[in-house]
Parts: sequence; C-alpha cells; structure tokens
Amino acid sequence: MGLLNEAALEARNLYPELHDPTAPSPTNSPTPPRGAYFVAFAASRPVGMGAHRPLDEETTEVRRMFVTANARNQGVARTILKNIEEHARLQGFRRLVLETGNRQLPAIRLYETSAFICIPPFGVYANDPTSVCFAKDL
Repeated sequence: MGLLNEAALEARNLYPELHDPTAPSPTNSPTPPRGAYFVAFAASRPVGMGAHRPLDEETTEVRRMFVTANARNQGVARTILKNIEEHARLQGFRRLVLETGNRQLPAIRLYETSAFICIPPFGVYANDPTSVCFAKDL
C-alpha cells in the first residue's frame, strides 16, 4: 500500500464521520514551482512523507505529513519537517502554515515542539471544527 493511501485510511479511521467510505483514494497533483515533496526511506521502503505548496509569494503550506506506524517515534517526521523548512527558506518563503486534525495529538505535539504557534483556521479549514492550524516564521 502506498503512503498516500495509508495516510488516507488512517484519517478515515480517526474521522469516520467526515469521510465517505466509497470515496476514491486521494491523489497528488503535480508539485508546483517552489514547492517540494519529500519521502523518507528505511531499508529501501518508504516510511514517511511530507510536502509544501505555495499559497502566495511569502507563505507556503505544509501538506501530506505522514509516517507509517512502524516508523513512528524515530525522528522521521521531525526530519521531514526540517527538510521542508529548509527547502521553503531556500525558495524565499518567510512563513509556513499547516493544518492537522484535533484528534492527531502526536502531530500537534510535533508542531508545538518545532516552534510552530497555533493560529486560527485559515482558507478551506476556516469552518472545519476538527482543524487545528499552526504557523512558523522562517
């Protein structure tokens, strides 16, 4: 199973009331200019992913953060996040924003311990009661 499908299944299990079980699997659109997609490997197998996509000239959104269950608590997510931050900085972005779900406590802890600050939900997340949003100046 691919990382994207595994992440979608986990989200559907965490938030069953928000997901149609007959909905198609998610896909990734092409990475936009100045954006990036990162995949972490262990023993030649993908175990984590993360991306960022530009929202405007100065702000990019962290997306698709996910680490397989057997690779958690080993620093994979933190390493991916650091790579995203560095790439975004090199691309001239001044701010990272992101959204996670209110039931994803390990993700919330990761962002809090990585110097992100909680912000009001933005964009498509503005009216989602399960959204927890963060920002970090680069």
